[in-house]
Amino acid sequence: MVWSRWQDVLLGMAAGLLREALRLLPDVLRLLPRLAADASLPRGVRVRLVLLLAYLASPIDLVPDFIPVIGYADDAIIVTAVLRSVVRRAGLPAVKRHWPGTEDGFAALCRLTGLATDARDQRIEP
Repeated sequence: MVWSRWQDVLLGMAAGLLREALRLLPDVLRLLPRLAADASLPRGVRVRLVLLLAYLASPIDLVPDFIPVIGYADDAIIVTAVLRSVVRRAGLPAVKRHWPGTEDGFAALCRLTGLATDARDQRIEP
């Protein structure tokens, strides 16, 4: 009985995060090509972004989309990992400069991906 409550809570949280991620999807899909086309970004960053766009356009998925929640979550996880990698290498201002959405949307993107919004953490050198 207790497990059932926790399961409902966890599924509710996952559904809430998925809902927020889906709300940001149009802006993220416009952000990725803009970042990939920015010649001022390092070549490795642009290559990662192009590969991500190719993966998202491909009909082949790590987890098929017909599997509820998890089918779309794998795409969100991959996008999150690539965006975090881009911010580590290029800096948060580069992502913000190309963000096509609102400030609230950018804040939601930072929250969902765990991107630093603090000035101290905007760029981490390897």
